[in-house]
Amino acid sequence: MSFISKIEKIEDKVVLYKYDGSDLQKDSDNMLEFGQQNQKRICFLDVETTGKDRSGDEIIELAMKTLLYDLDSHSISKIIEIYESYNEPTIPIKKEAFYIHGIAEETIRGEKIDWEIVNRILSGADLVLAHNASFDRAFIDKGSSISNQKIWACSLEDINWFERGFSNGKQELLCIWHGFYYDSHRAMNDVDALIHLLTHPYYEQNPPIMELIDNAGKPYYKMMAIKSPFETKDTLKANNYKWDGENKYWWKRLNFDEIEQEKDWLTELIYDGPFLGMVEEISLLEKYK
Repeated sequence: MSFISKIEKIEDKVVLYKYDGSDLQKDSDNMLEFGQQNQKRICFLDVETTGKDRSGDEIIELAMKTLLYDLDSHSISKIIEIYESYNEPTIPIKKEAFYIHGIAEETIRGEKIDWEIVNRILSGADLVLAHNASFDRAFIDKGSSISNQKIWACSLEDINWFERGFSNGKQELLCIWHGFYYDSHRAMNDVDALIHLLTHPYYEQNPPIMELIDNAGKPYYKMMAIKSPFETKDTLKANNYKWDGENKYWWKRLNFDEIEQEKDWLTELIYDGPFLGMVEEISLLEKYK
């Protein structure tokens, strides 16, 4: 495990504090500071769902919190929007999902997300952010008419946690390694913990949120190992390729400056001959779809 160096310790024991988000309440001042280049309006969100199927399952809880982040001082200027809601689904909550979030069907009976409020909050954000954003976005895109027009960022993919000394990108583990824990897998608790993690006071320079903001402004590239021989699947997987079951190919996310090196690797170790793969640019608005 990789705890931050400033974590509190007593002899050979690590001391964790419980974080409850009480410092992230909405400001009473409703005057928003629009148009300033040194500030970003970032909407953090999280969903709890009936299951893991992005096409067939449904949202049962949504939390959103928009903050104004100052890029010069690396600090939160204010909390400007908060919204959370249960949502009664049209399908049962799967047992595996209930074991994770503990939300019972009777708790959410008759509840409904107000998508007009969701759209208004999304409209005012410069950036929409979630941990493992491709999961959350799949559900938000189905209910919101604004989501497809926004740039999404992912605190799992847009931050190189490994280079920061952490061997796993799961939110709960990262929080523990930063010295705190929280009541996880409830939407607003997850949102508050993510904000605290990305703006953690441990980082005097280059906090995770700044790395994320920088990467959110860049497209990424999808390297597709089309027609890769079956016997190379373990080699591809070991090099962080993912299997696209619908289109039947292995693929990997790259930055622009990594493309040529990856082509050379595929040519030598996978194709053993001419490069047969494809490279696709994923634009800012298409990221994490």
